[in-house]
Amino acid sequence: MLSFESDYTTGAHPEILRRLMETNLESCSGYGSDPYCESAKEKIRAACGCPEAQIWFLAGGTQTNSMAVSTMLRDYEGVIAADTGHVNTHEAGAIEYSGHKVLPVRHHDGKVDAANLKEYLAQFYQDGNHEHMVFPGMVYISHPTEYGTLYTKEELEMLSNVCQEYEIPLYMDGARLGYALMSSQSDMTLPDIARLCDVFYIGGTKVGALCGEALVFTKHNMPKHFLALVKQRGALLTKGRLLGIQFDTLFTDDLYWKISRHAICMAEKLKKLLHEKGCEFYLESPTNQQFIILQDEKLSELAKNVALSFWEKTDATHTAVRLATSWSTTEKDIEQLGELLSR
Repeated sequence: MLSFESDYTTGAHPEILRRLMETNLESCSGYGSDPYCESAKEKIRAACGCPEAQIWFLAGGTQTNSMAVSTMLRDYEGVIAADTGHVNTHEAGAIEYSGHKVLPVRHHDGKVDAANLKEYLAQFYQDGNHEHMVFPGMVYISHPTEYGTLYTKEELEMLSNVCQEYEIPLYMDGARLGYALMSSQSDMTLPDIARLCDVFYIGGTKVGALCGEALVFTKHNMPKHFLALVKQRGALLTKGRLLGIQFDTLFTDDLYWKISRHAICMAEKLKKLLHEKGCEFYLESPTNQQFIILQDEKLSELAKNVALSFWEKTDATHTAVRLATSWSTTEKDIEQLGELLSR
């Protein structure tokens, strides 16, 4: 079975596996207090240009989103997100399960628009009954978005300005952050994100790691006793070194960026192939996710040999699907896909 289903369906980059094997018999302190976690944090601080950053390693994306949102919000606050945002659609109500509400706003190409955000916040405080309502206490965005689209640096600056005006933190979900930053259409850098966001995470699970995300607090704003809060929520990994080793490896010799650049290169080849085969695009993404529309009969035939991700029904007989590239995608994979599409 040829797989373009997602960017986390293969294991881990060989260099990560090599480092895990090399360090396997070492004895390290637990709960993230080991030298590998400390080394990884220093490398991430340097990459972010943010020496004061406070960093915590967690196992997965939904867990990281839930941790960041639930520990930074007050009991009466919710988190603003695009109506297409991951926390509003594909996390099984994890935010609501933590006791907080997702406050959806209309998306623009999967993004939260600064002008719409400011209007939403202004209208909330103009409402005479707002004391009886869920307060907007944080803004959630993802980069890239669910649609594989990108924020520009100007758009992020505008969102950051609105959040500062209303004194609420701006949080970026970076599950696929490497792919966003390595896109040829990106005008943003990791230091830009560290400067403009109050908290964000660097995704590992979808960018070459077995598992793991690096949650980065940029303004000396990590909640007090964060270890205790993580443990309360069942998210504290005893063998924290497993995450530290992976991120230490990813941020050595630019491996994280090389992995991401390769996936983007493969995505561009995939996009070219899909155009050549006359595929109808649902939208054209500048990152590692590509979206096309297939007739249901043709999709059923293709699915016998290719793993794809269902996206949404576009009408009674057509379906939008997602194809994703990753660190492990090869040119041979794309050639084989071309042969199958030709049939």
